Amino acid sequence: MLYFIPLLLASTLQPISTAASPATPATHVRHAPNMQWWRQARFGMFIHWGLYALPAGVWQGKHVPGIGEWIMNNAHIPRQQYAKLASHFDPVNFSASTWVHIAKAAGMKYIVITAMHHDGFCMFPTKATHYNIMDATPWHKDPLAALDKACHRQGLRFCTYYSVENWHSRYQLPKSWNHGHPAYFPTRFAVGGAAPYLKYMTTQLGELIRHYHPAVIWFDNSVITPWKTPSGRQVSGWTQADAQTIWNFVCKNDPSVIINNRLDKWSHFKGYGDYHTPEQQIPSQGISTPWETCMTINSTWGYVSWNHDWKSSATLIHHLIHCASGGGNFLLNVGPTAQGVIPAPEVIRLRAIGQWLKINGQAIYGSHRSPFNKPLPFGYATQKSGKLFLEVTHWPKNNRILVPIHNAIVRAYLLAKPAIPLKTASLKSGAIVHLPATAADMIAPVVVLDIAGPIKPN
Repeated sequence: MLYFIPLLLASTLQPISTAASPATPATHVRHAPNMQWWRQARFGMFIHWGLYALPAGVWQGKHVPGIGEWIMNNAHIPRQQYAKLASHFDPVNFSASTWVHIAKAAGMKYIVITAMHHDGFCMFPTKATHYNIMDATPWHKDPLAALDKACHRQGLRFCTYYSVENWHSRYQLPKSWNHGHPAYFPTRFAVGGAAPYLKYMTTQLGELIRHYHPAVIWFDNSVITPWKTPSGRQVSGWTQADAQTIWNFVCKNDPSVIINNRLDKWSHFKGYGDYHTPEQQIPSQGISTPWETCMTINSTWGYVSWNHDWKSSATLIHHLIHCASGGGNFLLNVGPTAQGVIPAPEVIRLRAIGQWLKINGQAIYGSHRSPFNKPLPFGYATQKSGKLFLEVTHWPKNNRILVPIHNAIVRAYLLAKPAIPLKTASLKSGAIVHLPATAADMIAPVVVLDIAGPIKPN
């Protein structure tokens, strides 16, 4: 029960030919989803959950270095041996409503969950393979359906992650075998494997679209390399034509879905995709087109029992602010356990972010990027019509900040204390805002400047 030939798509979906054809950059493809909700959201939850939560970073009694969801690769586990984990995956403590409630309480507006990660195990029922959570585990439930319903009930958008690389697939080969200890990354297509694997992908993507209607499909890792067989035959890797096939299929079957930019590894910031995806880093001044930083709370995506490298709540709040200041979103990851529980240290930090957003969310949701081209010594800035928000992450010793603008300030105040005006003064170099000493203990207090007319940076 390890490998299965994928079935044809249901007739309700529009098939796309897998034949090679000239690739067209996404900027030339007519795909215009409504991204307004996504731009306003600013903050989402990434969920990495799969079979890798069972070993939790430990294999044969030893800690396996690296991120948890890569344990199949990093511990060089043969496919058949890794697949046996499915018979032990029984997350009896999973609660979709609890997960979504945690995300909502954190101030998150959408959820992206791993429908299938690189290990190839499907976290949803699929006709393409029995290697899925409904058929191969004793749990026999569909967590994606439960999360989709919980998101609708609680007002969040439901989105799915899908890996192009598949370490379990008969159509992809490990990079090397090393005497029965495979290294999977980067995989290679088996001889003749590209076309049937594209059919496998479109079968599953069709199921995801039809059953869950995700607001975003978050593709990952199209690193499938070309190679030569021992006989000298050249086998192609993942091509731009392959990326176009999948792009066209998704856009045709759901024109409203938003797609990230990881289908095409050759043109990472200008190929197929509606937005860019920097990982574990935040562009200093943002990116001029839509973007979203994805980041872990500790240093792994999938759950690792011994990884306690937690970022502080203050650091995560500062990262959220930094993203918004650059006009981007912040997709913050949680790695639930094999029992279906989001670890307490992650929940604690998410609650702290939510508490900050309850007071200061006006400066984040629906905001626009900073009007300033250079970093501000005291922190960050976001803006809306008639308002400039100043997120103070570095409190000045003299309790005042210099804002490099030439506008007349109608009123200045803290979002935490809107009824108390702050004193301001105009200089040639900008505007001075006098801060209350009592706010120095707050995590990133936000100063609001009501501005007369369009903002005029110095």
